Amino acid sequence: MADTRLIHGRYRLLELIGRGGMGEVWAARDESLGRRVAVKCLKPLGSQQDHAFARVLRERFRREARVAAALQHRGVTVVHDFGEFEGGLYLVMELLDGRNLSQLLQDHKGHPLPVADVLDIAEQVSSALAYTHQQGIVHRDLKPANIMRLPDGTVKILDFGIARLGADIGFTSRLTGTGIAMGTPHYMSPEQIGGAPVDHRSDLYSLGCVLYELATGAPPFDLDDAWAILVGHRDTEPEPPRARRVELPVYFEEIVLDLLAKEPGARPPDARELVRRLVAGRGLAPAPATPFAVAPPPVPTRGLPSWARGMTTGHKATGATPPDPAPPDPDGSLTGAWTTALPPVPPQPDRPPPPPPDLLAELGARHREGLGLGAAGRWAEAGEVHRAVAAERAQALGPDHVDTLVSQYEVAFALSRTGREADALREFGLVARARARTLGPDDPATLDARQETAYVLGRLGRHFEAHQEYVSVLDARERVMGADHPATLRCRHNLAFNLGRLGRLEEAHRMAREVAADRARVLGAGHPDTLVSRYEVAYVLGQLGRWVEALQVYREVAAARATVLGADHRDTLAARYEVGIALGRLGRSAEALQLYRVLVEDRTRVDGPEGPETLRARHGLGVNLGRLGRWEEALAEAREVGALRERVLGPDHPDTLVSRRESAVGLGWLGRWAAALTVYRQVADARERVLGADHPDALASRSEEAHCLERLGRGAEAAALYRRVATVRQRAGRQGG
Repeated sequence: MADTRLIHGRYRLLELIGRGGMGEVWAARDESLGRRVAVKCLKPLGSQQDHAFARVLRERFRREARVAAALQHRGVTVVHDFGEFEGGLYLVMELLDGRNLSQLLQDHKGHPLPVADVLDIAEQVSSALAYTHQQGIVHRDLKPANIMRLPDGTVKILDFGIARLGADIGFTSRLTGTGIAMGTPHYMSPEQIGGAPVDHRSDLYSLGCVLYELATGAPPFDLDDAWAILVGHRDTEPEPPRARRVELPVYFEEIVLDLLAKEPGARPPDARELVRRLVAGRGLAPAPATPFAVAPPPVPTRGLPSWARGMTTGHKATGATPPDPAPPDPDGSLTGAWTTALPPVPPQPDRPPPPPPDLLAELGARHREGLGLGAAGRWAEAGEVHRAVAAERAQALGPDHVDTLVSQYEVAFALSRTGREADALREFGLVARARARTLGPDDPATLDARQETAYVLGRLGRHFEAHQEYVSVLDARERVMGADHPATLRCRHNLAFNLGRLGRLEEAHRMAREVAADRARVLGAGHPDTLVSRYEVAYVLGQLGRWVEALQVYREVAAARATVLGADHRDTLAARYEVGIALGRLGRSAEALQLYRVLVEDRTRVDGPEGPETLRARHGLGVNLGRLGRWEEALAEAREVGALRERVLGPDHPDTLVSRRESAVGLGWLGRWAAALTVYRQVADARERVLGADHPDALASRSEEAHCLERLGRGAEAAALYRRVATVRQRAGRQGG
């Protein structure tokens, strides 16, 4: 390729920085936006492939590339664009300046990385996997060469979607009839070796192999014979890491050994749990440091299936290549160094000196700590960490620096997760305006902040404003990304959701069904995003009073999520909760009550007895106790759940107020109207304070307060309050129209 070659008149290839079995990686310049990018050019399909297969492969590539482009996480390489040029497929990604973990281990000449670095990398990679697995995406080829560390300490996973594409082309994780040798077996899970289906737990096993090597200097099964390595993965228990390096923390060794469990079900259930354990473990004192020696693991003797015959070992991370490798990728795939060091930027005398690298690295580590707390559901703590980091980044880098705005965005996100929607709205607005100034109004990051702004507007009951913002963002996403981009489909989904809150139920139902169909076409019928849209279809059917249909769709979604995500996944459990809602609405409260009893047990096992979703299931149980006329039990349940929510979520959190309102309902049914009035009034005051006097929930609480006054014989006060509510509703309706 000539260094002046242009792809579609936009991406000018400048310098080859990697070559492997699937193609080449080039440093390039995006002529349209004037930025440096990396372009991965996959090899053109050879003549041996028939045209039908080529068409299937191209469609699979587009699907995988769209999914990869939709990933928005600091720990995942950003995919900007993709397409086909002169018979070859290509991806355009951010150009990273850093060293992959394979190179870092080579830099240490076969010695392990410092313990603090190993723990930091473990936490960052776990956080990125928690995000991607939540999107239903499995990497399938996690290894040191696929993980890069940047100068500021940020760790990024490379090549999401490429492993699956490689399997289609023929670069599989197992031998095919053509005799193609697989890549390195040092990081393969037992289920990959056996040819069984893989899910997110295969990535966790591979991560365990990577962490083992970073911490000890060698993979868990460090042998020259490929068969022995694979048998080790399949049949042999790894030597505990602290037997090789005693200064490793005990909790870290336990995590790594759990990740290396032979059976997927014996590993941690997901990467979120891994983040939680790593964050919690940082509070434990490490074992005292002493010299260590690496002992060879036992040599297994059992044979392997016939597909592995003739296979080579491939390269492990340590000792595989010279310290300064040439552009060809030693691993035989495009997963080595993605960038070369760029020429140094000349000093700018009119600009202040850059902040010290140590400070940036510290702020990066604290930012990742906040992400870990959020992944563990500890949103209040996460928000405090992000707020402090945002302030320090603003001082060190400037208020409009991309990293400052990333931290400010996370502050807003945490606020929205703790019920502080008004504060979140202000923060998202600031981020959106700053990103529009610095990145441009149509940049994906700007549109992300605007879309979150619309979401929070909806949470505040300002659905008309939310609708206008969604329409504007959707127009930009379709123009910039295309109608089938996952981010565009997500915006259409949100717009459908908001149409339902505007009372435009038929439109909402039609749009939700269209988005579900488009997501099924682009992402697949079992993709989590597709199931989210089907979930919304069910919700709107319920709003339309079509509860029989809603129940059927909720059950289908719950069954599909159990198959795709697992029976204990939070989305599966959420769908089961909605099945209970539909049963209650159909008057089948006894069935709903039984469902919620089981769901409370499952939620308690998964989220703990005070987890917000556990308490939500208990709330549903209490509601159905009331529907069955068991009001004393219902009142006791509502009060207990309300007290727990107040302690866990805060006194003004929407869920806390819902429980307090349910207590008032129970008091009313028991004829204790004076006590009910007090609670309704407290709930109305809180909702007005948090959501605003014209929010539908605040107005509903005032109407319930008026009903109590009426039941207590205070008709004049009740009439005055009803008139006040009607006036506010009319004013809000005129503004919305």
